[in-house]
Amino acid sequence: MDRQERRNLSMLFDFYEMTMSGGYFRLGMQDRVTYFDVFFRRVPDRGGFAIAAGLEQLVDYIRDLHFDEEDIAYLRSKNLFGEDFLDYLRQFRFTGDIWAVPEGTPVFPGEPLVTVRAPASQAQLIETYALLAINHQSLIATKANRVVRAAQGRTVLEFGSRRAQGADGAIVGARAAYIGGVHGTACAVSDQLYGVPAAGTMAHSWVQMFDTQYEAFKTYCEIYPTNAVLLVDTYNTLKSGVPDAIRAFNEVLKPRGITKCGIRLDSGDIAYLTKEARKMLDEAGWQSCTISASNALDENLITDLLLQGARIDCFGVGERLITARSEPVFGCVYKLAAVEDGDGTIRPKIKISENVAKITTPHFKKLYRFYGSDTGKAIADYMTVHDETVDDSRPLTIFDPDATWKKKEVYDFTARELQVPVFRKGELVYKLPSLPEIRAYCLKEVDTLWEEVKRFDNPHKYYVDLSRRLWDVKHGLLEQNG
Repeated sequence: MDRQERRNLSMLFDFYEMTMSGGYFRLGMQDRVTYFDVFFRRVPDRGGFAIAAGLEQLVDYIRDLHFDEEDIAYLRSKNLFGEDFLDYLRQFRFTGDIWAVPEGTPVFPGEPLVTVRAPASQAQLIETYALLAINHQSLIATKANRVVRAAQGRTVLEFGSRRAQGADGAIVGARAAYIGGVHGTACAVSDQLYGVPAAGTMAHSWVQMFDTQYEAFKTYCEIYPTNAVLLVDTYNTLKSGVPDAIRAFNEVLKPRGITKCGIRLDSGDIAYLTKEARKMLDEAGWQSCTISASNALDENLITDLLLQGARIDCFGVGERLITARSEPVFGCVYKLAAVEDGDGTIRPKIKISENVAKITTPHFKKLYRFYGSDTGKAIADYMTVHDETVDDSRPLTIFDPDATWKKKEVYDFTARELQVPVFRKGELVYKLPSLPEIRAYCLKEVDTLWEEVKRFDNPHKYYVDLSRRLWDVKHGLLEQNG
């Protein structure tokens, strides 16, 4: 069996998680119920919001959580763990509870994207994978949504497999990009595994394989008449590329009554070339021919191209999307929020730092989103202690936690609890939506945000407030431990 077939993702943990779990076992603390939150501190690219993604992969990981004899043998070889602990790992399964915001939800710093309630050893061991799954896909979904919004309704395809950080980065990266709003991918295996629509036509090498560019175009149109998108910049885009494409369309597609076709540019002055190409195609009667553009694009370059009047119907976005090149780390953390005594009493826990941004919000919490009853727009998010409820029939005053003098009166609103139960006592209780359902939900929820929150430059800060009771708990612990 090779290494890839042997790979058990249960072993994908930072080693200190195993030493801590072993320590809990030695002390008889392995079954102490704990509460952990997954949250992030800052939106990438100085954006106004992020998109949560990666929950399905976390679910798959939790359901398969186990250690086999090869894993036990490896851990024994470290000479750190007793046989009684290794026997415990042989029977290891996740038996806790998990709540999470659904994939595709717009989210904000400090909010629990995932909450884990589980025995200490179980909760500790899943930390690395929980962060990996949520961090990576939330990063790519967030970047994709920025790119899609920059394209202003035009088609966006994810083209980044060859520049991704490894196979998993390409495969689930395409999935996350689809959640964020792209229309498809170049990555065939993402289509096969997840249903992300895959598409593609030719590279420059196809054109170079023939004696003439025209022969390359004509042959391709003959083989794939319903998928004829021709790459026109191998030699000279305007002198030969576009004219040869028009000739191939006229001689192969037109006699068959096919009007759906396209050209693609991957280099040069894209704004100028697409404007000139559009004139040439229209004059030749190919108004239906679409123009695609690629070449290291991102939301900023797409915005600039459209401001210059570029005539582009479809954007192929590769390395700067699949790697989130402008800011390639999302920054979710996994922090203890509470522990539970044997009698069920929940004891909140806090992490304090001289860096205010690193101070955590303690306790087992609920997360609400308030929507204006008249507009349907998201007004604010609100975190409470787990057993609090929100009465949305009465006005409520909320505060900006970073500026307690800044308050907002909320009235005539509907409150929705954002987290949903995913696991109860180790059993999956959440029906995973299909990928198209997640994508549609994401686009619908992004549409509930005000334009001021969605703008790229200096977005309006969205309110995320704590209930008075939760605020009192947090500040009580700060005073107690300060």
